[in-house]
Amino acid sequence: MKKLNGKIVDEEELEEEEEEEEEKKYSNGVGVSVGFPQPDQNLVVGYALTVKKETSFLKPDFRGLARTKGIKFVCIDVNRPLSDQGPFDVVLHKDYRHKHPEVTVLDPPDAIQHLRNRKSMLQGVVDLNLSDCHGKVGVPRQIVVTKDPSSIPYEVTKAGLKLPLVAKPLLVDGTAKSHKLFVAYDQLSLAELEPPLVLQEFVNHGGIVFKVYIVGESITVVRRFSLPNHGKRDLSKVAGMYPVPRISSYLSSAEDADLDPSIAEHPPRPLLEKLATELRRRLGLRLFNIDMIREHGTRDVFYVIDINYFPGYGKMPDYERVFTEFLLSLVQSKYKGSTFLKGSF
Repeated sequence: MKKLNGKIVDEEELEEEEEEEEEKKYSNGVGVSVGFPQPDQNLVVGYALTVKKETSFLKPDFRGLARTKGIKFVCIDVNRPLSDQGPFDVVLHKDYRHKHPEVTVLDPPDAIQHLRNRKSMLQGVVDLNLSDCHGKVGVPRQIVVTKDPSSIPYEVTKAGLKLPLVAKPLLVDGTAKSHKLFVAYDQLSLAELEPPLVLQEFVNHGGIVFKVYIVGESITVVRRFSLPNHGKRDLSKVAGMYPVPRISSYLSSAEDADLDPSIAEHPPRPLLEKLATELRRRLGLRLFNIDMIREHGTRDVFYVIDINYFPGYGKMPDYERVFTEFLLSLVQSKYKGSTFLKGSF
């Protein structure tokens, strides 16, 4: 995380911008602390976001819609004390929490940290018992490796994991490296990996991942193309370890693609509502997204492969309205609250 000309620059987001340019060829925590403006006043939202996040999130259409609802966005100068700026009704600034301990924190940094580690990230899903929800949700079989690379083949064999395996860095620390994924097709290639990392069994899912965006109580699902299925015949012809694009940015949107309904059908709404409710409670977060896949050949067996805090909401359909309503609901709620948005400085 860097500051450039008073702006926050995130290395991870710089790479994401490059990936978005590639997509075109184919088609950390800052707090939100909530006060109570009078009915006839504007809701003033102070923000301190990275350059990329500000561009992708605070788009003109979003600002315009928010303005019609009495919401005004004001950029916080990170080089000046927050107490010298404002006043703000909603503040995207983590220091506010320390200066105003009487404010309840809805998305505290320690809760966000659970999503910075890919082991703890999915633990809430492992512990879920979603019964009578029109489907089953789990996580792919996986192990965490922290020892030297030469031990990885042994650890994989000991755990009984089947190839291919998706290798992901254990920590999600805001760097581009933390989102570099690899697919390993044979035992020998496993020794080339660099711990600490998570090794996750690849689940055939028809090449489609469901991006489930959570904004408070709102749930929005978007289909994206993902990695293709692997058959036994394919695996016999492939060896080695190959880097793959970030699944969240792989190719282009699959919303308008002509797909087999058994692959394209969204997860059942009751299942998503129960999953979102449980994860909000277990994670203590209100702004996140779930990367979810359906096991190929089934209709109701799903796997959560990643959970991301404050994702790229600019890619979510109708996010301007959804987020505007979310901000208004914070102020209209019966208690004071605060929630933490992405970025740090």
